[in-house]
Amino acid sequence: MDWVSTIVNGLLIGSLYGLFGLGLAFAFGIMRIVNVAHGEFIVLAAYIGYFLSTSLGLPPALNVIVVALIGVAIGYLLQAGLLNRVIGADPLRPLILTFGLSIIMRNAMAELFGADLRSIDAGALKTASVDFGGLSIGVLPLVLFVVTAACFGLLFWIIRQTRFGRNIRAAADDADTIEIFGVDHRRIYAAAMGIAIAMSCVAGVLLGMRSGFTPFSGVDRLLIALEVVIIGGAGSMFYTFFGGLLLGVAHLVGLKFDPGSGLLFAHLTFLAVLLFRPQGFAGVRT
Repeated sequence: MDWVSTIVNGLLIGSLYGLFGLGLAFAFGIMRIVNVAHGEFIVLAAYIGYFLSTSLGLPPALNVIVVALIGVAIGYLLQAGLLNRVIGADPLRPLILTFGLSIIMRNAMAELFGADLRSIDAGALKTASVDFGGLSIGVLPLVLFVVTAACFGLLFWIIRQTRFGRNIRAAADDADTIEIFGVDHRRIYAAAMGIAIAMSCVAGVLLGMRSGFTPFSGVDRLLIALEVVIIGGAGSMFYTFFGGLLLGVAHLVGLKFDPGSGLLFAHLTFLAVLLFRPQGFAGVRT
């Protein structure tokens, strides 16, 4: 039963890891952009959620929705105002731009918010638990899993079942061709980045509810997001979720053997996948 608890909790934590990678995978799959500032957007969302919670008293569910909507606006403006100007055949230009943006954001957050560890008050969710066949599982980790699964499902539905999703897929395949049909691929890119940042913002608020964060927490989140995306196969949403689950289980298994080696074991798992299947489990973009 002890090992079952470890695996189950690893899957619940891993769902959040998958959500860390979702926005990164989505942006790369559509625009071939590696957003190096991805981790900083997660942390910024955590800070926004923190101040909405403490200043306005927003409940957790409304907090997530409001921060996600703010993320849509930030992502749209980022793509329309900056990234669309440098996106093209050379992938280094948006990479360098987002790298510089990450440095600016990290230092700005440290200046504005200080380096103190903060967390978002999740109320009774933080300590509540439910019993499943003798297995005690925290309500908050279950909520994280459900919200993450809903985000993946919603994004999959948008891409596969809506006209906007068809435009996104067309822009990802051949941005120049869709211009013939009167579709501005730059607006599609901006909307897609808005969705990507919104998913990162949801991950940031959930992170703030689950654990503490500082302005310097973004680097670790970016590393986990990159590992999740690479394990899944760059651009694949379904396998990004699977990659998060795998890393989460590896993390908890590592903690069981040595309390100080959880993330190390997760990183070693990533290296093992990279060694034996460097193209990721998806193999191709989906």
